[in-house]
Amino acid sequence: MSVEVVQENVGFLLEGPHWDDVTNTLLYVDILGNTIYRYDPSSGQSKSVNIGETVGAAVPTASGRTLASGASRVGFVDWESGNFETVASLDLPPFTRFNDSKCDPVGRYWTGTMGYEVTPSGAELPAKSKRGCLYRLDGENKLSTHVQNVTISNGLAWTSDHATMYYIDSFSFGVDAFDYDIKTGDISNRRRVITIPESTGFPDGYMCIDSDDMLWVAVFGAGSVNRYNPRTGELLRTVKLPVTIITSCCWGGAGLDELYVTTAKVSLTEQQLKTQDKAGSLFRVTGLGVKGVKGQPYMDA
Repeated sequence: MSVEVVQENVGFLLEGPHWDDVTNTLLYVDILGNTIYRYDPSSGQSKSVNIGETVGAAVPTASGRTLASGASRVGFVDWESGNFETVASLDLPPFTRFNDSKCDPVGRYWTGTMGYEVTPSGAELPAKSKRGCLYRLDGENKLSTHVQNVTISNGLAWTSDHATMYYIDSFSFGVDAFDYDIKTGDISNRRRVITIPESTGFPDGYMCIDSDDMLWVAVFGAGSVNRYNPRTGELLRTVKLPVTIITSCCWGGAGLDELYVTTAKVSLTEQQLKTQDKAGSLFRVTGLGVKGVKGQPYMDA
């Protein structure tokens, strides 16, 4: 196994990696930097666009555009001008914003919100208050509510048979499962399948699933990505990184056998930033002996 930095010191709170198998590039965001990145492994270079507001996540679309969740709206982003064409918006409570998002196996867009606090220095910290929800972008450009009373709406994943959706509300310290109706996008029968001890850290960001239907979860504060069996709740493997704030992970590469991992500087002290000089970088882990499942684009065409 090999862990390498592929984009160093990119931003403050990197999140939401999504492998675009059409362009063979990786989309990810710096939430507090208001920026979407597109990393090209073949050249080692990246392109970026600043949308002028926090950006929770971004995904490619079937038509070749980019769909993103901004502070309180979802829309299409123009990479040249930075223009944000609103598709749907919400009147969110104060100190609430969009966070992680992902498309289901047929291209429906799911996006969630979270509460946050602002420190005297102006820094944003996640709040444990349950102001968040999980939404789905439906026809006629409307956001329907499917889960309420959420602290931080985070990771999403679907099983290979499309019958189960996994979901993370970070401060619940675990992963929940729902029965999933792939025809309608409806969810039901919520239950806990993985519990992560609070002393370890909390489950963050883009949880991803591999070809064996095992879950890979970024553990914020633990410096690791963990592989779990959601059928038994068993921790199968821990992949350690040289920074503690791990935010998201996704499968990429031509064979979907490379694990891309985003990290952050948020919540680190000045001393910790000196010893973790790669915090806020994009990592790639290879040689895991496991293959992932490709991310779905939003079906706008």
